[in-house]
Amino acid sequence: MSKGLSDPIHSGKTVCQQCDTKVVIPRLAHRQKAKCPLCGHVLTQHLDSANQRIIMFAVSALIFLILSMPFNFLGFSTNGQHQAIGIISGLDVLIVNDYMFLAVVQLLSIVIVPAIVLTGLLLVLLPFPATKNPNTSKAILNVVYTLIPWSMAEIFLIGVLVSLIKISSFADISIGLSFYAYIGFTVCMVATMLSMDKHQLYITATDAQHSKKKLPKSESIQRTWALLLTSILLYIPANTLPIMHTVFLGTDEPSTILGGVISMWQNKSYPIALVIFVASIVVPIGKLVILIWLNYCVQYGTIKKQNKRIFWYRLTEFIGRWSMVDIFAVAILVSLIQLGNTMSVFPGPAALAFCAVVILTMLAAMTFDPRLIWSNSDAQNDR
Repeated sequence: MSKGLSDPIHSGKTVCQQCDTKVVIPRLAHRQKAKCPLCGHVLTQHLDSANQRIIMFAVSALIFLILSMPFNFLGFSTNGQHQAIGIISGLDVLIVNDYMFLAVVQLLSIVIVPAIVLTGLLLVLLPFPATKNPNTSKAILNVVYTLIPWSMAEIFLIGVLVSLIKISSFADISIGLSFYAYIGFTVCMVATMLSMDKHQLYITATDAQHSKKKLPKSESIQRTWALLLTSILLYIPANTLPIMHTVFLGTDEPSTILGGVISMWQNKSYPIALVIFVASIVVPIGKLVILIWLNYCVQYGTIKKQNKRIFWYRLTEFIGRWSMVDIFAVAILVSLIQLGNTMSVFPGPAALAFCAVVILTMLAAMTFDPRLIWSNSDAQNDR
């Protein structure tokens, strides 16, 4: 074997999870990728010492996550009044205001799910006797890859920055130790994800190929339609009802998603206005339109432009989570700004509706089986 090539365990046969094409993967050099010859999906990328990198970054991420819990995350001061929150204590305000759903979503997506993902990777890769059984390792990896889309630490940080920019003009903001620790956690978490290769992890941990269960065509299509229809119905109140209420000197000022964008634009916060507009309006509408088009095509057996459709499907998978930016921004503002009638922020009914839209569209993208795009075609069709 030539120096720099991967071990034989990283080569062999596999099946593309996006078009069901059987592919023989050769030995790969460092940073070389193997792509599906039909749909172009990246099947695997070999990185030297990838498992050691995953272990190193995962341990570091867990340490930073633990350190981000006991200290103040952010502080807010105005007119002699001060309010400080931690990552966990900040959820109390949401719970007190009967927004348990938002509190649970935030806790799961920024703390619990990432912790489970990191712990699962360490259980598989470190020499624990209890997880050396291939079936156990495969079950753990199945859980890890199911939860990865719901881990949103980096999105939460963007939401925090958006909220800080919104209030920095009329209040003093203090940054706590937990904030810096959480940044360290996010950086290490992202580095862990970038070091992971699904094909090689399954081969290394289980000595077996991983195959995605394929739902019957009608079941996949019907589930996707149901989720999309529900998302559309919820998207109406999400954009017409207030997403938050700001009480200033006893006066209630409700704000919708679009109203918040307009307000930020008028205040010359153009980058933040664009971020919220894209994340909260363009992305959800675009994702709904794309998934409706894709589901319609597979339902009626369209066999043209498969490469174009698979591109748009991958785009929806990538962008879907980023709509949570506005929800996290609202949650931070609600948790941080509680100064009675002087100034307080409360979540509006649109926050629940929009959060549900994001979750349901993510589930719709997961339920949609991209292999159906290719199921009525041969390799020569499309292109």
